[in-house]
Amino acid sequence: MNQHTRRDALRGLGLAGAALLTRCSSAPEYPRPNILFVMTDDQHAQQMSCAGHPILKTPNMDRLANEGVRFENAFCTNSLCAPGRASILTGCYSHVHGIRGNSEKSDAIEAINPGLPTFPRLLHAAGYRTGLFGKWHIRQDPVGFDEWKILPGQGVYSDPEFIHNGERRQETGYATDITTDFALDFLRSNGDQPFCMVYQHKAPHRPFTPAPRHATLFDDIEWPKPETYDDDYATRPLAKEAEDMKFEISLAGDYNDLPKGLSAKQKKDWIFQRFVKDHYRAVYGVDENLGQILDYLDAAGLAEDTAIIYTTDNGYFLGEHGWYDKRFMYEPSLRIPFLMRYPRLPVKGHVEDRMVLNIDVAPTILDLAGIAVPEQMQGESVLPLLQGNPPDDWRSSIFYAYYDNSWAMKDLPPEQRTDPSFQYFTAHRVSPHRGVRTARYKLIEYYKEDGYWELFDLQEDPNELKNLYSEPGNDELKAELTAELRRLREYYGENG
Repeated sequence: MNQHTRRDALRGLGLAGAALLTRCSSAPEYPRPNILFVMTDDQHAQQMSCAGHPILKTPNMDRLANEGVRFENAFCTNSLCAPGRASILTGCYSHVHGIRGNSEKSDAIEAINPGLPTFPRLLHAAGYRTGLFGKWHIRQDPVGFDEWKILPGQGVYSDPEFIHNGERRQETGYATDITTDFALDFLRSNGDQPFCMVYQHKAPHRPFTPAPRHATLFDDIEWPKPETYDDDYATRPLAKEAEDMKFEISLAGDYNDLPKGLSAKQKKDWIFQRFVKDHYRAVYGVDENLGQILDYLDAAGLAEDTAIIYTTDNGYFLGEHGWYDKRFMYEPSLRIPFLMRYPRLPVKGHVEDRMVLNIDVAPTILDLAGIAVPEQMQGESVLPLLQGNPPDDWRSSIFYAYYDNSWAMKDLPPEQRTDPSFQYFTAHRVSPHRGVRTARYKLIEYYKEDGYWELFDLQEDPNELKNLYSEPGNDELKAELTAELRRLREYYGENG
């Protein structure tokens, strides 16, 4: 990864000077590919049949995996919507691109650092026709696109407004379908110019309104509960504080037809079944629409020269630990689906085990297009992994940092920790933390919590139920992982 060279260059020149440094492209000699970047919102990494899901069928996601590569160990760097989207655009961590949270607080409006290059701007400057359709969820207007049609904020599923290059217009229909219609219009209107299309769905973000045609999908089954559904948080007291991520605590208001008189357990189970099925229905709708795009590329003779990357902004809890939402550095929240297909690459049906991050998307896209990657981008192109020449020093650990909110739970009165009317803090008040994950271990530091840490052996405890940090006999392991966390923070320039 040329870690020392890049780190020293960034230190020596500073961010502005580092813009002059670029890395060479590893793209082979053939025509510049079209770029199709597809992103969902809050998709669990296992919500694809190609990832082994026993119920959900996603033939079009599977098609990308079968005709390309599925990255088994793909991770986000900050499990929140706006930070994840900014990391994909810039190839940088939150502390560099400037968006650390979702900015629900009126006094905390965050924006992408305007001095950072983004892959759409660089592709546009290199002669690509660029388009953006669907969910944006960044406070700044899009830059670097010839055409953009985006949902305002979170948007809604049914009859949504879209902003067309700055002008609001009311649309009729279902958001996932409308987004696809816009994308198809862009593709049909393209000439011989190479294109980059950013195609981003609101689905499967809550509150859910599945497409009417999918409203009864899965009604005939009892959705299986995750192994950790009834987690007691015995060794993780901070996780026990996350009351407002539990189905029965904060989701009852989403369902007007919730039966009366249910026990706490019955209420939890009822909401779980509805919530999870609606989530999967929304993912099914995404896959159905993705199929329309793939079919068009085939019919138009564009498939061979179009590189496709499919991912999401962050992972998601779907009943694991009794939760929904994300934020924690636990596996369901940390892991993301990541698929890539480019027929000119020598990979078909490949499952790649090496660790990749969402900050790798921008360098990979630029590398595919034969455009030198700006040195500020902290990710790495995954192209060498797929060309049979993986770097010897490819990452063996990843760094994660969650900032929202910048406070400690212990500082809040108990009645304010779960009081939904207490509006100073954003929803789902998870304490800030950072951590390191290797192939086997994970160390998490909750740095606002007076020395509270978590350590997991993912081989022996893949569900992350047993915090080993205070267990005897782990001093050497803790020292090794703490040193690696310190090294990664220094490498990425993260100072908390």
